[in-house]
Amino acid sequence: PINKPRIVKKRTRRFIRHQSDRYALVKPSWRKPKGIDSRVRRRFRSLIIMPSIGYGSNKKTKHMLPDGFYKFTVRNKRELEMLLMHNRTYAAEIAHNVSAKKRVTIIKRAKELNIKITNTNARVRHEEDN
Repeated sequence: PINKPRIVKKRTRRFIRHQSDRYALVKPSWRKPKGIDSRVRRRFRSLIIMPSIGYGSNKKTKHMLPDGFYKFTVRNKRELEMLLMHNRTYAAEIAHNVSAKKRVTIIKRAKELNIKITNTNARVRHEEDN
């Protein structure tokens, strides 16, 4: 990438649901507490913290991969051509439902256009020299 800013994650752990550690029925995926007496909703000290806008990522580094590129899903060779002028900013990721035969042609074309592909080895057989 042209310039790779330092990516700062304010929080990497997931926010867990109140009392999900106590009951198996209550799954850990976050739900906002709505009770009138809820200690978590009232933000008492030393309790489960609630998600808020302050935990959001920097606008410049949001959705950025650790190597400084942004992901762009590609389904065919024509969509790859869109990254021609942006190959220093975006990295192509071949969609999961693209066949192995088409993947080979997309990877070949990306190499010509100097476009980085994040999942180059997915579903592609390598010829072994024996």
